Amino acid sequence: MKAVRCSSYGPPENLTLEEIEAPSAGENEAVIEVYAASLNFPDGLQIQGKYQFQPPMPFTPGTEVGGIIKEIGPGLEGFEVGDRVMAVPGLGGLAEEVLVPAAGLRKIPDSMDFKTAASFAMVYTTSYHALKQRAQLKAGETLLVLGASGGVGLTAVELGKLMGARVIAAASSAEKLEFVKQLGPDEVINYGDGELKEKVKALTDDRGADVIYDPVGGDLFDQCCRCINWNGRLLVIGFTSGRIPEYKANLALLKGSSMVGVFLGRFRKEEPAEYEKNFQELFDMYEQGKLNPLVTESFKLEDYVDAFNVFTERKVMGKVTLKVRSE
Repeated sequence: MKAVRCSSYGPPENLTLEEIEAPSAGENEAVIEVYAASLNFPDGLQIQGKYQFQPPMPFTPGTEVGGIIKEIGPGLEGFEVGDRVMAVPGLGGLAEEVLVPAAGLRKIPDSMDFKTAASFAMVYTTSYHALKQRAQLKAGETLLVLGASGGVGLTAVELGKLMGARVIAAASSAEKLEFVKQLGPDEVINYGDGELKEKVKALTDDRGADVIYDPVGGDLFDQCCRCINWNGRLLVIGFTSGRIPEYKANLALLKGSSMVGVFLGRFRKEEPAEYEKNFQELFDMYEQGKLNPLVTESFKLEDYVDAFNVFTERKVMGKVTLKVRSE
């Protein structure tokens, strides 16, 4: 089978498309025929050797896919060969077939295509966990979302509105903000000039935002610490800017605010029942037509370099997928 392989750390151009041995299902595992695979920002970090979890070389990147079960291993219950699924293998998704443990499998409704299936799990569960469990976002509060045009940012805007918040969507260009407007944020901020703090204060009568969703880090994080409301919660999602910032304790004291970490993998491990409840609630929202996943770019598997470079060039708007098979 064909698979994208990483044999040395570096830019996407270092990756190769190779023929490798197809997987076979072991205990409580399934082999998935991949129709679509999605890319996330951590995938780009992983091929550069910059992610917190690095697999041994060589490896096939890709953490999310949509496809059909080809083979079921001993002990796997609740699934059958031929089931349409979204799957989170954790690694190996950029390939024609991938091995997935039982915990990473979920059947999809007939109304969901494979591109959407490959793009749903990580971004929606991250944002829902962030806003529901970590921020405890309340109706009527002001939610500021940085990186609002990206995969997780869009879901934070969408879920924030569904949870009754006043949502301020912030991004680095007018084009990105125009894209985000289709999800109905109450206000938008262009921080392409590097200025955020005063713009947030102007939209909040100088109080600041109650909850700040920050997947960017860097200088914008520093400004967020100064435009957060009393009892505010600053959610640490990631660091797409490339700089991991430091939290100044005196600002937490003066603002009465909190920095709150969001780590989906640890949440899933420590609180599996809550994770499953979140997922079911998200599925219910999707089937009720309340969620509108935006898959904006789809590349052929052999065009994996172009797909990765959407992230390296900071051009992401919505979700990026690789089309592996035709539906």
